Amino acid sequence: MEGMSDLTQAAGLAADADADADADADAADAAGAAGAAGAPAGAGRSESGRNGNGRAAAGAAGGVQSIERAFDLLEMLADGDGALGLSELAAVSGLPLPTVHRLMRTLVNRGYVRQEASRRYTLGSRLIRLGEISSRMLGTWLRPFLTQLVRTTGETANLAMLDGDEVVYIAQVPSPHSMRMFTEPGRRVRPHCTAVGKALLAELPPGEARALLERDGMPAYTPTTITDPDLLIAHLEVIRKQGFAVDEGEQEIGVRCFAVAVPDAPGSLAISTSGPQARMTDDAAARIVPALKRTAREISVTIAAEGATG
Repeated sequence: MEGMSDLTQAAGLAADADADADADADAADAAGAAGAAGAPAGAGRSESGRNGNGRAAAGAAGGVQSIERAFDLLEMLADGDGALGLSELAAVSGLPLPTVHRLMRTLVNRGYVRQEASRRYTLGSRLIRLGEISSRMLGTWLRPFLTQLVRTTGETANLAMLDGDEVVYIAQVPSPHSMRMFTEPGRRVRPHCTAVGKALLAELPPGEARALLERDGMPAYTPTTITDPDLLIAHLEVIRKQGFAVDEGEQEIGVRCFAVAVPDAPGSLAISTSGPQARMTDDAAARIVPALKRTAREISVTIAAEGATG
């Protein structure tokens, strides 16, 4: 019980620190508002130029600095994988406490951030709708690449992403064969038993991949499903070296899939081809895997170009 008391005391101290930070930020906001009328032109701009991530100010590149900072803070909350206090956000971002406070208050008011009773901040539920629509539009945008992949390989092509601890399929173009695989976009699966899931897990540091597997569990769907975390972690190293993953009927009996991760994608993306084991032979893999890698690179270049011109 002594350890529990220490944890409780530490949590209380953290909450007190964030409460003090909020109070300090409120006081600074009030002082800033009081002095704004008499401040000379250009005063108080010392924080422009660069933010805490070393990025040039958005205004210098024709953007809006406050919007860039707000998105930086949202990404910090996402990277933090939990809740962060005001003082932590200020320390990581390098922004003044009052600036972080104003931005977070606006995001809370809009529902994109939620403030917990501990006064720490987490991502808000309003982001869910944006994420769902974004995923759907991403699948529509990249669907032509899957169509070309089907023409090249003759097998069903899929686009999937890692969303939390699950893999979600966001687009599919079916094979012209009468016997073909069908996965409805929006379907969620566990990553340990699919080629796209293993390709995405291989992109994570081994410690993160293991933590995900331990959180979600590794149930068997077929006799060939890998259910031992140590075995799968070792298998992920093979995937990293060879550059592609294989599903040997691990989710559905009689189905074989090849998958590769999309390099340098802003989110965790992977593409795959799937079909009956009778067609998805090792000889077929020698033809299909290079096509998958080529398509993944083309998708990566397209996404990067869109980001550069957006």
